[in-house]
Amino acid sequence: MERGNLSYRCQGKTSSGTTSKRESTDAVHGGGSARSSDEAPVMGAERRGRHDQADLRGPTGNGMSLLGTAKPFDIPKIKVMEAWKLVKRNGGAAGADGISIEKFERKLAKNLYTIWNRMSSGSYYPAPVLRVDIPKKSGGTRPLGIPTVGDRVAQMTARLCFEPLVEPHFHPDSYGYRPGKSAHQAVEQARKRCWQYDWVIDLDIKGFFDTIDHELMLKAVDQFKPPAWVRLYIERWLKAPAEDRGGIRTERNMGTPQGGVISPVLANLFLHFTIDRWMDIHHPGIPFERYADDMVLHCRTKSEAEGVLASIKERLGSCRLTVHPVKTKIVYCRDGKRKLNHEHTRFKFLGFDFQARTARSKTGKLFLGFGPAISKDVEKEIRVEIRSWKIHQAVEADLERLSELYNAKLRGWFNYYGKFRVSALYGIFCLFTGILVKWAKRKFKSMKGSWKRAAAYISARAVDSSHLFVHWEEGWLANGRT
Repeated sequence: MERGNLSYRCQGKTSSGTTSKRESTDAVHGGGSARSSDEAPVMGAERRGRHDQADLRGPTGNGMSLLGTAKPFDIPKIKVMEAWKLVKRNGGAAGADGISIEKFERKLAKNLYTIWNRMSSGSYYPAPVLRVDIPKKSGGTRPLGIPTVGDRVAQMTARLCFEPLVEPHFHPDSYGYRPGKSAHQAVEQARKRCWQYDWVIDLDIKGFFDTIDHELMLKAVDQFKPPAWVRLYIERWLKAPAEDRGGIRTERNMGTPQGGVISPVLANLFLHFTIDRWMDIHHPGIPFERYADDMVLHCRTKSEAEGVLASIKERLGSCRLTVHPVKTKIVYCRDGKRKLNHEHTRFKFLGFDFQARTARSKTGKLFLGFGPAISKDVEKEIRVEIRSWKIHQAVEADLERLSELYNAKLRGWFNYYGKFRVSALYGIFCLFTGILVKWAKRKFKSMKGSWKRAAAYISARAVDSSHLFVHWEEGWLANGRT
């Protein structure tokens, strides 16, 4: 099996060139990462030295590097620095230790050196993952696992070496969290195939990230023979306990935390063997699009879809996963030419509703097609969020300030959901513009009580200051009432 083009220093070799399987015997499982046997004097020297240079030299009191020190695993320090830059760019909240990215950066050299030293020594153990319950749109909560900043750097270091091994082998119709792949590509491919195939399996795996079997996960990892240190720490990350904000810890014997840096790669790897390759072998004529655990499959007939779904349920069961009995459904792509009656004629994929929609042909003729547009559920959530900003009450701010506060969010929505059927966003931006009119009525005495004068002012600003808001750049001057 191809291993990818990794440098020798990423292969987890010892200084003598052999693969090490040793682990430090003085590592502890207490409150976070354990310390290697040679770290205590080094840390003492660090406290006496300077920490404002993130050059990852191992301070020894005289500023000399510890590159010559024998370590079980030869992990390049430059990889740890590269990992830190990526973690900082991605941002995110503090983990269970309460240390934010800003606080971590105050002692950057010391913190990065500690991570490198422990990982190289085999004595690195992750801290508990902070468990945060996120409300689900369908009700209930979804657990999100937030590693500490230091553990995110460690995971990113491993990911930089592990991902190039597995990425070239992933299925071309796997789109989630992959370099050069995007949600838009998945939606576009689904749109084209819905024109070619009459039936869709809208597949939902129940609690996927929380129910991944660790034994099977590690077997999948072993297929690619990763560096020994990567294999070691992946297992420790999988088994790291969860801790809630009250400090109560829960042992974990399955799943990989949503929120972990390496979790998306592991999830893709697990589903690569569980479903992607299996589909190619057992159902080669059934195309699909998968974005992490969100998947749609295309069939020619209803009976074919029923047979494939039954087969998938059996396959997932053998891999200790479960198909969600309510959310998983067979959908008929009903439109102007496909007119059969069926219980389900629409499905949701990556924030877009696929259903029958009026469209215009290249010759200008209207017809009923089948395609994606922003989901009604998503549109409702966006409207609620816009109203929660209470812009009409911010009379102390000017339009330039409102643009600084909100245009980035508006642009993100426009760029993502406007990729398909952009006209479906018109109502959202009509709402926002109407709120701006309310703001103008409150802010300017000359416009108080006059919607017409306030609307005229906003329309004029939309022309001469179109750069302030993304929909103004598009020439959308809607000023409807809210």
